[in-house]
Amino acid sequence: MKINTSELSTAIDEIKGQGYTVISDFLKAEQLQAVKAMLARINGQYLGRNNFEGDKTERIYALVAYDKVIQDIAEDPRIMALCDEFLEPNYLLTSSQSICINPGETPQPWHCDDVFYSIPRPRPMVALSTVVAIDAFTEQNGGTGIIPGSHLWDDAQINGEYRDGGSENDPAFSQRMEGMSIAQEMPAGACLVFAGSTLHRGGGNTSATPRQALSNQYCQPWARTIENFFLAVPREVVREMSPRLQALLGYSVHPPFIGQVSGSHPLKALTPDYLPPVSRINSHS
Repeated sequence: MKINTSELSTAIDEIKGQGYTVISDFLKAEQLQAVKAMLARINGQYLGRNNFEGDKTERIYALVAYDKVIQDIAEDPRIMALCDEFLEPNYLLTSSQSICINPGETPQPWHCDDVFYSIPRPRPMVALSTVVAIDAFTEQNGGTGIIPGSHLWDDAQINGEYRDGGSENDPAFSQRMEGMSIAQEMPAGACLVFAGSTLHRGGGNTSATPRQALSNQYCQPWARTIENFFLAVPREVVREMSPRLQALLGYSVHPPFIGQVSGSHPLKALTPDYLPPVSRINSHS
């Protein structure tokens, strides 16, 4: 796919300035239908375990392992170009999940996707997130709410405006956030891309139908990933992936030697007969 340099430049400027951008024509019609068919096949068994995940929201993790259509979306050239701009070479996929907000779900607490990293705000980009609309997003069905410019807030501002879960217990807090937020209304197939430090949330679903989405997130090569793909994605599945996606899952080395396996490149661990040195030694003991 040829990158439209003008659209890329606009997207970069919007992420820098307001903390997010929207790619309205992200998925092709055949990709959208393939994702819908895949989700119809695997949905129906993983309701959230807490208010953050949503007790009426279904999340399927390690989604990249389920189907090649998700793998292609994860390494879409436009997203890779944005990662190239904001993250260091050898960046990683940190999370890959589907998010189906069912009718009756309440709004998610406001949060940042990079909240795990203890780097003072406003911080350089540590993570970049995407949310792809599989159903059209509306304010009624749980379209993602986002607070423009919040990626630029410093620690004093964030402490004054944001407490994880605060919107559950403090009506004034919730009203203040909602007064600054925008509910993303976008067509099926569109993609919201935002800085990991941008405040956002899944909206409540007051409609009669589910709101399906998928989210791939990326992080710096030196940051610990949210999902442990080495355990979540079987090696036989990784072997069939593209070299770039293998690298995104961590089968790569960030110079000089972050990610090495017993002194070797981790790709060696994908060979069918691979045994770690300790296993080879113990087998001859």
